[in-house]
Amino acid sequence: MTLAIASPSKLMTIEEYFSYDDGTDDRYELVNGELVKVPTKSFGNISIAKFLLFEFAKYIPFALILYNTEIAVSGKRSTCRIPDLMIITEDSAAYLQASSRNFVSMIMPAPVLVVEVVSPGQENRDRDYRYKRTEYAARGINEYWIIDPEMRQITICLWVDGQYEDKIYTGDMPILSTVVDGFALTVEQVLAFGQ
Repeated sequence: MTLAIASPSKLMTIEEYFSYDDGTDDRYELVNGELVKVPTKSFGNISIAKFLLFEFAKYIPFALILYNTEIAVSGKRSTCRIPDLMIITEDSAAYLQASSRNFVSMIMPAPVLVVEVVSPGQENRDRDYRYKRTEYAARGINEYWIIDPEMRQITICLWVDGQYEDKIYTGDMPILSTVVDGFALTVEQVLAFGQ
């Protein structure tokens, strides 16, 4: 599968991305100024993200958990991603309450946790494991969770001394978070909601 790049012939700014409408229900991320079509999420992937949203809400105020919200990240040019979930700071929530768009901009504090549920295919895996990992690290996000239903694992990238250190969780290992204190579900418990 090849990532579909939308047709605008020039590189776009974040503002142009916000106003772009091709008349379809397709979703796009802005990657180095180019529109890139986001693969349609499977029912299983959406179910995993929603399950985690409600699990996180047991430990984190609901207003600090964002679902499918855009975030500006570093790239060669304007880049905007749409992770499955984010946990933001109270300062970021205050910015969002005063904003007309649900968008975590570069002037806002970085989210403390971002979750991506990997869609099938090598290109999607590369996007989540390589490109987004680099972009989220550059943004200084404390934890980046890569939930991979196909590989039956969850990789948690922890921000340590200016870079990510990865811990891979599988099977009945309890998932430990530095952000969501008390969270201890296993990989299988999380992935069960995607089946």
